[in-house]
Amino acid sequence: MGRMGDVVSWVGGSLPDPRFPRTGSLRDLIVRLLVNTVAIYVAVSLLSGLDFDRGPVRFLAVAALFGIVNSLLRPVLAVLTCPLVLLTLGLFTIIINGVLLQFTAWLSAQLGLGFHVAGFWSAVWGALVISFVSTLLSMFVGTRRKVVGRMQSWEA
Repeated sequence: MGRMGDVVSWVGGSLPDPRFPRTGSLRDLIVRLLVNTVAIYVAVSLLSGLDFDRGPVRFLAVAALFGIVNSLLRPVLAVLTCPLVLLTLGLFTIIINGVLLQFTAWLSAQLGLGFHVAGFWSAVWGALVISFVSTLLSMFVGTRRKVVGRMQSWEA
């Protein structure tokens, strides 16, 4: 039996089916929530147009709400504004991010979570800071761990 057959028998079954990618674990969800939380905290700390006036539990709720808004509305807005995104070579996605942050602030006000955005341009700048910080944090926290995990699973 070849090396691949040894790996399959050692794992105790068959290779994963590439048509059905493994979904994220609870740990990945928590890491993404914490990355979002830190990114929003940095934006609130740096920008005067973003404000938060409640406790840390509600801040985590705002980060979770922001993640839910992004995961549900971003694909819809991306499809609806595809011509503008193409015309501006992707720069319109910054405006989309600002709109999503402002919508998160509106939902936060409705739910009494205490997250406020002063206006549209504050939302755009806040979205830029959040995108930058979350990208940096994801490079250190998320991607590296996944690559190392994949390498270790094929080394046996």
